[in-house]
Amino acid sequence: MKYVEVNITLSQLTPYRDLLVYYLGNEGPYDSFEETAHGLKAYVPASDFDQEFLDRTFNEVKSVDDSLKIDFTVTDLPDKDYNEEWERQHQPVLVDGFCWVRAPFHPHRDDVKYEIEIEPKMSFGTAHHATTYLMLSLLEQQPVEGLRVLDMGSGTGVLAILAAKKGAAYVEAIDVDEWAFRNAQENFERNGVQVNALLGDASSLTADKHFDLILANINRNILLRDMPAYAAVLNPGGTLLLSGFYEHDVQALQDKAETLGLRLVQQKSRNDWTALRMIKKA
Repeated sequence: MKYVEVNITLSQLTPYRDLLVYYLGNEGPYDSFEETAHGLKAYVPASDFDQEFLDRTFNEVKSVDDSLKIDFTVTDLPDKDYNEEWERQHQPVLVDGFCWVRAPFHPHRDDVKYEIEIEPKMSFGTAHHATTYLMLSLLEQQPVEGLRVLDMGSGTGVLAILAAKKGAAYVEAIDVDEWAFRNAQENFERNGVQVNALLGDASSLTADKHFDLILANINRNILLRDMPAYAAVLNPGGTLLLSGFYEHDVQALQDKAETLGLRLVQQKSRNDWTALRMIKKA
């Protein structure tokens, strides 16, 4: 398959390199990334390259900080197996010593409580991205056994898999992206867990659905927009775990949550990214 390489130079690496990976991979077709000393290289199938999407993404990131400068070059690459090449650089992730997230070509570990095998398609799909790491960390501390769990914006399905492995009675995973939906199904089968995967968005949360725990690792704007839908299907006393945003976004999310009867009880940060635990009033 022919690929396009976008070599991006940033005037400030943290946290904008991670933010670009998140947007290009989660909201766009970019499927692999390589960190460089001055930014990153992003790879996309040539048939999916869209200059307008790239420009919009850069403008969105720069809107966070007017002083940020982004330079880039676009190069058409020769036809070869870039997934195989990326796999050689891909590393497994150990989350807080309890969860080993690895690709099929990484070794098994016996010294962890949970092991999750994810076919690597995006760098943040296997807990490399800070938000995924944070959500897995919060999920470790969360009672799950016997609960009904919803994973919104499920991506590779890694959070849903951990919830199922922790003994959830029912797990539902929803993603708007068809590729993510299909990839998650493959990962559920790979890990031997039962998860009901759906292709859709918050409009899939009909009045007959009820959950004890909702996981949503998306982004600030979508979380603010869809939080009422989450609150509507969350049982009284239930828990909402959120990530996909920066520390400076917490107040806006907390303000929105309070109007919906949700109370902030925990906040964790990693590399300027943040995750929140909220409880719905009983």
